[in-house]
Formats: sequence, C-alpha cells, structure tokens
Amino acid sequence: MRTVKAAAAAATAVIGAGAAAVAAGRFASGAALKAPPGRPLPTEPRLTVHGTAAGQIILTRDLAALRPGRYGLSGDGSHAVVGPVLTTAPHTADTVVRRLESVTHGTLKAGDKAWLTPNLYVGNPSAALGLEHADVDIPGELGALPAWFVPGARDTWVIAVHGLGTTRELAMNVMEFLHRNRFPVLALAYRGDLGAPRRPDGLNHLGETEWRDLDAAIRYAVRHGARQVVLHGWSTGATMALRAAAHSGLRDRVSGLVLDSPVLSWQTTLRALAAARRTPGVLLPLAVRAAQGRTGLYDDGVAGPSPFDGLRIPALVFHGPDDTVAPWRFSRHLADARPDMVALYTVGNAPHGAMWNADPQAYEEALRRFLTPLM
Repeated sequence: MRTVKAAAAAATAVIGAGAAAVAAGRFASGAALKAPPGRPLPTEPRLTVHGTAAGQIILTRDLAALRPGRYGLSGDGSHAVVGPVLTTAPHTADTVVRRLESVTHGTLKAGDKAWLTPNLYVGNPSAALGLEHADVDIPGELGALPAWFVPGARDTWVIAVHGLGTTRELAMNVMEFLHRNRFPVLALAYRGDLGAPRRPDGLNHLGETEWRDLDAAIRYAVRHGARQVVLHGWSTGATMALRAAAHSGLRDRVSGLVLDSPVLSWQTTLRALAAARRTPGVLLPLAVRAAQGRTGLYDDGVAGPSPFDGLRIPALVFHGPDDTVAPWRFSRHLADARPDMVALYTVGNAPHGAMWNADPQAYEEALRRFLTPLM
C-alpha cells in the first residue's frame, strides 16, 4: 500500500511539474504573441525623467538614453520628441541630457517614467506632418483594414507596414521623404491593431498569417491605379513583406522590398523577448513549443538556409548588430546568400525597428538610391 501511495504521489508531482512547465512556457511565449501595438517591448527599459528646461530633458543614464538620433519619448499619457545627447550640457554620473524638440501631448515632470520609441509622430499625416491624406478601408479576409493614403504623382506606390511594439504611425517617419519624391504611400493597420479586425485566436503570429492583410493592401493599390508597389516593412512587418512577395497572387506587381530590422527567425525573436521578461534559460525551449502549439507556426529552420534565400526582387535591408530582438546575423546571411538581390545597410547603435531614428539623413539617402531605379 505504501508503495502504491508513493508511486501515486510521485506521478502527481510529475504531472504537477509538467503542468507548471506548460503554464510557464505559455506565459513566456506571451511576450511576443501578445505584444500590444504601441507599447514598449520588454527589451526597452523605462527611463526616469529628472527634469526639463529650455529645450533640454534630463533622463536616467542608461545605454538606451545614450543612443544617437531622434526618438519619440512615450509615457503614460504623454509623448515627446527627443533629439541627440547634448554633449555641452552638464551631465552627472546618473543622468543624461538630450535635446527636447517638442512635447506632442501631456506633460513631462520629474519622476515620470517613459521609454524611447521609434514612433516619432502621433496622430495622422495631416495633423502630424501637414500632408494631405485620406482615411481608407481595405477589404481584408477578416474585415475592413484601416489605412492612410497619402497621394503622389508616381504610379509606383509604397505600402508601409509596422511591426512589433509600434503602430502605423511609424510610417510617418519616412512619409515626408516619400512625399517629396512623389511616391503615393499607403500606411496599413492590420489584424490586432486599433480599429482593425481582431485576430481569430487573439495572438500575434509574427507575420506568418498577418501577411495576408498586406496582400489585401497590394490588391487595393493595384485596383486604385498602382502599376507597381514597393513594400516597406519594419520588424514583423518586414516578415509580412517577404511573405507577400513570395506568395501573393499579385507578387509580379511587387518591384522592391525595404526591410527594416526584419524578423527572419520567429523562434529567435520569441526567445529574445521571453528572455527579456527574465524567463529562465531552461524554459525558453518550452516557450517556443508553447508558441508552436498555440499558433501552428512552423519550425523556421534557423540552423539551415534562410527560407527567404529564394528572393526574386531587389531588397534593401536596414539592420544593425545592436538589435537584441531580431539578430543582425540573419540579415547578414541573407545578404551574403543573395548579393545579386539584397543590399544590407548596416546601422550601429540602434535598437529593433529604429534604424531610421539612429541617422535619418543617411537612412533616407540609402533609401533614395534604392528607390531611384524603381520609380
């Protein structure tokens, strides 16, 4: 009898441990599968505001606060635009002084918590940039997809699609440049975004199913006069662009790809986001398995050739070695494997999805050179 009881207790313990491991894996996978648009990724630190004065803002000293370039600074109920670190301003061992360009809404006061975001602008193209735009609805498989359309004289359209931790407002970073060069721009909100249809399972599939919403945007563009389209995607939006270029029924209309911080291995990105939530290393494989079980995502074969090595159209990739969410080495591999089709523009000291923010002028010059033959 004692033996039976002991065996039963051991079995219960094993089952309990297994259930706990499954639950931990589901929780860890949620860092990527439930990342809300417009909220900071777990890799992005919260900074304390120590004060503002005369075009300056004082922030907690952190590697994030020392990044070069221009960023949005978001808090709970506030948004501002901050420029480079001011080397001539008095700094301390614990603080960094950056240029404060504007406060878009809300207030910033000492003690507030905020985080840097690639989203420099908020609102819509008319309010934020003074660009004429139309709010349009794109018919998608799950329902109407809201989008901004900024008209231009060319018959090559740029379709912009954001990724993890951002919203379609991110497209406004490059919208003025594209407008100056007379490209019509379609900035898409897709499943799971504010105003767009809900995801059927409530989970982010990291571009693997969302690309069908981008396919719907391509169809919309062609119906409304686009002869060709260039797909400009950030993060999982870049994954969507690659999928659409490979699988869309109108892929012959896609003349080029601009990929900023592309997620080329969803498993690696999921592990990175789970680890940023302080998930113990031993549980990271469980997070991947939980994600596969919850979403049906395929093994992405990170140890083998890139699934995007069969690229058939020119691509410009903006990426850098400081991206802790989507490792730069996969972009390097893609460029090495397809030097005939892929140009890699390496950006240093920039976090995930923020290659433009680190050096807007250089980014736009590289973009201009890439787009010129596609006009």
